[in-house]
Amino acid sequence: MIGLLKPAPFAPPLPAGQVDAAYKRHRHQVFVGIFAGYAAYYLVRNNLALAIPDILKAHPEHSKAALGTALTGLSIAYGLSKFLMGSISDRSNPKYFLPLGLLLSCVVMAVCGLFKAVYTSLFVLVVLQTLNGWVQGMGWPPCGKTMVHWFSTKERGLTVSVWNVAHNVGGALVATFALVGVTLFHDWGAKFYFNALIAAVVAVFVFFLLHDTPQSRGLPPVEQYKNDYPPGYSEAHETTLGFREIFFTYVLPNRYLWAIAIANAFCYFVRYGVVNWIPTYLETAKGFSFKQSSVAWSLYEYAAIPGTIACGWISDRWFKGRRAPATILFMGLTLVAVVVYWLNMKGPIAIDYAALIAIGFLVYGPIMIIGLQALDLVPKKAAGTAAGFTGFFGYVFGSAVAGTGVGWIADHWGWGGVFTTMVACCLLTILFSAFTLGHRAQSAGRKTP
Repeated sequence: MIGLLKPAPFAPPLPAGQVDAAYKRHRHQVFVGIFAGYAAYYLVRNNLALAIPDILKAHPEHSKAALGTALTGLSIAYGLSKFLMGSISDRSNPKYFLPLGLLLSCVVMAVCGLFKAVYTSLFVLVVLQTLNGWVQGMGWPPCGKTMVHWFSTKERGLTVSVWNVAHNVGGALVATFALVGVTLFHDWGAKFYFNALIAAVVAVFVFFLLHDTPQSRGLPPVEQYKNDYPPGYSEAHETTLGFREIFFTYVLPNRYLWAIAIANAFCYFVRYGVVNWIPTYLETAKGFSFKQSSVAWSLYEYAAIPGTIACGWISDRWFKGRRAPATILFMGLTLVAVVVYWLNMKGPIAIDYAALIAIGFLVYGPIMIIGLQALDLVPKKAAGTAAGFTGFFGYVFGSAVAGTGVGWIADHWGWGGVFTTMVACCLLTILFSAFTLGHRAQSAGRKTP
């Protein structure tokens, strides 16, 4: 298995007349592969959140807070894994790495759905969810590695933004497939195992689409193919690096990477502080029905799709490869939308819907841009580690804190305290992103590599 995960060897170069057609075909294949694969990761990530009401009915000895520890375990494990798996991904073949992680996640989710005895023990449930968070960390890094090898600097903003909506597609479909599974099998455990079955099928499909580097298919590096060379590019950028060299040379001393990693934590707090608490806030504070809060949830997720693409396009076209201005623009507008959502405490439902559409449209763009900027900040052979580093901050210090932190703040200072904290996080995201205003994702064409 370890041998299979190793990077594929370079193949003999294709004749010049076949390069363009082969490049276009393989680029299309790998993009479809990483899009479908990453969307499928979301089908088997947050299934526990859908099943908590059923678990509470079957096991009233558990509290909501106790079950929430399993969600926190998942977020922390995912953040740690995203960083560590990123370093392994940089030295692995995404054709095997991405489907393997997805299949392992499917196994964990199938166990959670088929063996209800696991819910008699909170410890076992936390272990399973933490394990799922760990293998989920195998999803993003190979996708980032694939994009930097197959798409050049000047086209990466739009490419990454379009790919990034995969998690919104998967996040929206997880509840849909869970509902279909429960309807077919009349078993709430299908929220786990039916989604796992679909994701496993996707994993097999993705395996046949993905390729390692262009050189593994007899093609030149994408920089040569697109005549789009980043500053300082050399043949050494095509050499696989060890974790120590990557971390201590390109990650640890990179002040820009540290700045966007901290910004990512605050941005993730806003993202999850809103979406994870939409049902609770709207139903308990405003008296909405479950159907109304579900509609609000869906509007939030689907609005992220055009918003993410728009943010990537703006960073490429308006700001000429400068990522920080796009983050600052979108987070400033996110702050306005959060304030509207806050001040509509007693107002009509239509304004809440509009505010959530605006937040969803706006907040996912900076999250995507920060991940993209991490790829821009290091040589492509260090892309997985850099992306994992920012993801670690996002999930461990952002998502995990929002999971329990929002509830604690609401208990002690009410929803006004929650919204005040989210406004502060918007401002801090802007501040730390501003530290990278001096960086631009540069590229320059030349005739010879």
